[in-house]
Amino acid sequence: MSEGDSVGESVHGKPSVVYRFFTRLGQIYQSWLDKSTPYTAVRWVVTLGLSFVYMIRVYLLQGWYIVTYALGIYHLNLFIAFLSPKVDPSLMEDSDDGPSLPTKQNEEFRPFIRRLPEFKFWHAATKGILVAMVCTFFDAFNVPVFWPILVMYFIMLFCITMKRQIKVKQRHCRHAGHNRCSVTCSMGELWWAVAGGGRVCLV
Repeated sequence: MSEGDSVGESVHGKPSVVYRFFTRLGQIYQSWLDKSTPYTAVRWVVTLGLSFVYMIRVYLLQGWYIVTYALGIYHLNLFIAFLSPKVDPSLMEDSDDGPSLPTKQNEEFRPFIRRLPEFKFWHAATKGILVAMVCTFFDAFNVPVFWPILVMYFIMLFCITMKRQIKVKQRHCRHAGHNRCSVTCSMGELWWAVAGGGRVCLV
């Protein structure tokens, strides 16, 4: 074996100190995530607290509105994925070979399976807030914009996307044959669906 081969083996045969450090750090991070899984309320309280701190910081700095807008759009996309079914009923209508949802009263009820689970929704939302918080420490992200325009555009985008998600939810209810599917729902049923019930229409 040549000298070059022995050097290469010593370099590539054993992980570097930096690699072991980040591997160990990732293991600790994943361990804390696994421990926090059962504590849904606590996790969301911490996330809401971070959101409040971020909004206070943006208000005091009077800037970084474009970062806040990007964070809002990101959270809106996460929320839509959280409300969306894993399988689109409209695609199942067009498929002749795929399995179909129950259409009769006595058939087995198939629960609403979210495209984005609650834990992944919380994790991504929290990371988004932390990234936005870090961006407020750099002037390069403080792009001057007229913030009322961003607010109006965000509200309009929210209304349009939620209307589309309501129709998807109603379609899923009809395919599932759920007896509580109707054109109107109470606010309690709406929040029950958002919180995890997933068995009522969002109207």
